[in-house]
Parts: sequence; C-alpha cells; structure tokens
Amino acid sequence: MKQQAIEGPRDPGQAPVKTSRFSVSLVWIVPIVAVLVGISLVVHSMLQEGPTITITFKTGDGLTANKTEVKYRNVVIGQVTDVELSNDQKSVNATIKLAKQAESFTREDSQYWVVRPRIGAGGVSGIDTLLSGDYIGADIGQANGRSKNFNGLENPPPITYGEPGKRFTLHTQDLGSLDIGSPVYYRKIPVGQVVAYALDPDGKGVNIELFIHAPNDAYVTENTRFWNASGIDVNVGANGFAVKTESLSALLVGGIAFRAPDYNPNDKPAAEEYAYELFEDQQTALAPPNGKAQFMTLRFDQALRGLKIDAPVEFRGVEIGRVVSVNLDFDEQTRSFPLNVGVVIYPQRLGRAHTKMLETLNHDPNDEAGSVRVVGTLIENGLRAQARTGNLLTGQLYISLDFYPKAEKVVFDQNARPIRIPTVPGSLEQLQEKLEAMVDRINKLPVERIAGNLDGNLVELRKSLGQFNAKTLPGVQNTLSDLSKTLQSANTTLKSAGSTLADDSPQREKLNQTLEELGRTSRSLRDLADYLGRHPESLIRGRPDNAAPMDMQGPPSK
Repeated sequence: MKQQAIEGPRDPGQAPVKTSRFSVSLVWIVPIVAVLVGISLVVHSMLQEGPTITITFKTGDGLTANKTEVKYRNVVIGQVTDVELSNDQKSVNATIKLAKQAESFTREDSQYWVVRPRIGAGGVSGIDTLLSGDYIGADIGQANGRSKNFNGLENPPPITYGEPGKRFTLHTQDLGSLDIGSPVYYRKIPVGQVVAYALDPDGKGVNIELFIHAPNDAYVTENTRFWNASGIDVNVGANGFAVKTESLSALLVGGIAFRAPDYNPNDKPAAEEYAYELFEDQQTALAPPNGKAQFMTLRFDQALRGLKIDAPVEFRGVEIGRVVSVNLDFDEQTRSFPLNVGVVIYPQRLGRAHTKMLETLNHDPNDEAGSVRVVGTLIENGLRAQARTGNLLTGQLYISLDFYPKAEKVVFDQNARPIRIPTVPGSLEQLQEKLEAMVDRINKLPVERIAGNLDGNLVELRKSLGQFNAKTLPGVQNTLSDLSKTLQSANTTLKSAGSTLADDSPQREKLNQTLEELGRTSRSLRDLADYLGRHPESLIRGRPDNAAPMDMQGPPSK
C-alpha cells in the first residue's frame, strides 16, 4: 500500500529525508496467520486421509451411508459414505472411505462381507449385531497389487485374520451333505473345516478345499486317507449291529475325517495344496491300495433279484471288487432275457497271493494281453462266477468267483472286451433243480401198481395165516399135547414100577427139563400165531420197537 509522507518546511541546508513507499498494517497479520493455519490443516488432513474403495454386493441389506462401519478384528478401519445401485441395476455399490492405517486393505485379494446374524454349518455367528447393527467385516490380503474395486462375499469366509495352517484339496464324485464350514475331524477331534468347493472343469466330480489349523496340520501326511464322516454308519455282522458317527455336528451338517493307515514307513507331512481322494467310509479309506482296475462282464440266465450296484465281488471269501452295472438283455436265438452284470475287480487286493502268482507266471500287470491270457488259463481250470445270497434277511446277493473243476467247458474269447467270465447257476437254483429232479423221479414211480400188488400180497398172507391157524397150528398143538401125555405116562409108569431111578438122579432132571421146554415151546407157538393173526403186516415191516410183549397184548381176536 502506498503512503504519502507529510512534508514540512524544508531547511535549505538540510538534505532531503527518504521515506518507504510500502508498509504492512498490523491488522492483516491475523488473517494471514489464519490462512496459513487453514492451509496446513488441509494439507495435514489430505496427508492423513485414507483410500476410498468401492465394494459390490448383491443387495444393500444392512448398509447405511455415513453409519455402517468397516471393522477388522472388531476395530473400526473405515465407514460407508455412499450406497447406490450399479449401472446395470443388478447389484449395489458401497463407497467406503478407509482410514490411513488401513491402506493395506486395498490389496487385490482382500475380502469384505456384511456381518449379520447367521446360522450355518460352521455354527451361529454375528449375534453381537443384534444390538450394534450390521457392519462390514474385512480381512487383509497377501497380494502385492492394489485395487479400488472389490466384490463382497455373501457369507463370511471360514478362515480369517491369517490363521496358521494348511489348505488341502479333496476330489469326490458328489458333495453329499458337506457344505462350507463343515468340520474336519482327526481321531474325533475337530481340527479344521471345509472352506470352498467347486465342480471339476469337465463336470464329472467335485473338488473340496479344506483348511487344517496349526499345529494339527502336521498330522496330514502324504499317505493320509480322508473319508466322509457324515450321518450314521450302521453295519450288520456276525457280532451284531455296529453304529458309528463322529459327532452330532457331523450327523446334522456333515463332516470329514482323516487318518493314515497304522503301518506307514517313511511317511512325511504333506505340502500345502496336496490333493487327496475322498472315500465313502473309513473301511474303504483304510483298505490296502486297490491297484490297477480290471473290468469284466458276466452273463446270467437266471433272475437276480437282490443284486444291486456296488454289491461286493469276492474270490474265495476275499472282497476284490464290486458290481458296477446290471442290465437286462435279449437273446435273439433262445428268445430269452439274460442279465449282463458288469464288475470291476482289483487283483492287488489279493495281497501276497497276487504277488506270488505274478512271480510264478512271470506276468507284468501292465501287459493287457498277458492279463487276458492269465484269465483264460484260470477259466480253463474251472474259474466261474456265481450269484450267492449274502443276507438271508434282506435277500441281497453278491458275486462269488471260485473254481468248479466239474463245470462244463467253455470257449474263452480272448478278443472280447471287457473280458467275459463264464457263470454257473446260484446255490438256490441248483437246489431247486435237484428237488425238481427228485420230484420227477417220484412221479415216474408206479405207485398205484406197487400199492395194488402190496394189497394183494397182504390178502394172500392173511389167507395163509388163516390156514396156518386153522390147520397146521392145531395139529402141532395136538402132537405136543400127545407127547406131553406120553411123557407123563412114562413118568407115572416109572414111579409105579419101582424104578431104580432116584428123584434126584440126572436122568430124572433131564426128563423134567424136557417136559418144561415142550410146554414153553407150545405157548410160544400159540402166542406167535395170535400176534400174526392180529398183525400180518409185521412179516414185511417187522415187529415195531415199541410193541408190547406178546403175552401182554390181550387175548387173540375171534
């Protein structure tokens, strides 16, 4: 500002006085200081301001501008400043201003989700939001790249805050009752959970991702087996019923269990993302390795009600495979409907027997032509398949492979694929054939003619016995009576004549014994005649073991 100096009378001898043309008034110092302070505050605020990001959710449920907070480990790291529909109106964009110290949450793999009360496979979560209201949960990522746009999760991730542990992948045919958050058990102790699942690229299976918390992840080795522990496992065996389940949680929401077989030499912990197969049950999971599968087909001319898919295939009581298909066929030549049964067997399940057979036959399991020749040799020696009853209560059948040396010879087709194993009728069918053959033989017997001849023989026998009783037996009885009388007369004559024989002489005793024997013989003949008269059939059948003695059967019939 220009300011004119007041000039007074100048002394001619004095030099002219110089004055400044510009000066600052004190009243402007305060505004200037205020402006500088304001600028510094703005600069400081800009330096302390965090990044702004946009998160896309399917709905805006629980999101309110300038109210909904963003939390990490229950600490506020940001706030929702705006909620609006997306351009395509299919989702909701939430604008969030993060704090300066939360700048690391802009990493590309950071995760965001709305925390609200939920009940899921992992349990109950978000109960505290009933009083405080919904908020956005956050989990920091690990990527180096940065981003300002994120897709919000519809459900909270099972693993957050960088928990230590390892992730593993399981492959199975279907998901079953498993879900994100389903527990993972080791010796019935929960040590992890299911964190993700997705279909295979070809759509023929499901990949399940697990997370095992440290330090329990060290128990997962390269030889560990995983199986589905969902529901209840009920087995019926010779020892009764056996019921197995991991826990009530596994019964309701599903679960997975794992363990390594008891004998695992040189086993070591598995690396991150190691892939495994998910088995259906513990018995299948801990069984010896199946080895290379061999598909075969069987052809039955009998009905096989009770034979189902996955029915066991046994070789001399050892389970070596299972049934994979049961299809009805039609034979144009015989006009019949046979059954084609497809089976898959695992020869390695035979254990040491399989090893010794390979050594003896000098056979390589990878040589398909050699395998066909081995099977052909076994068929020539009587190898046959038979459907047998596995459970009398349920009527379930299984396939038995065994040797039948007396089986009918068949021609083995070495070019047929899959290999066809000849069959023999089942045990029930064989019993039915034997019974039918027996009934046919009985029907062919001349029963009526035999019965007629037998009746005629009995009539003739009765007539003969009548003649014996009427003629022969009375004559014998008369003869014996006359003989007794003659002996008595002789005895009387001896006494009256004053014989020299004493009463106690041997001749006298023999004579008395002879008379007694004659009397017993006479009674026996009479009893025999009476019994035969009442029971003439005893001449053919014999006397029953429980028949009463002849002398106790009452008087003879008249």
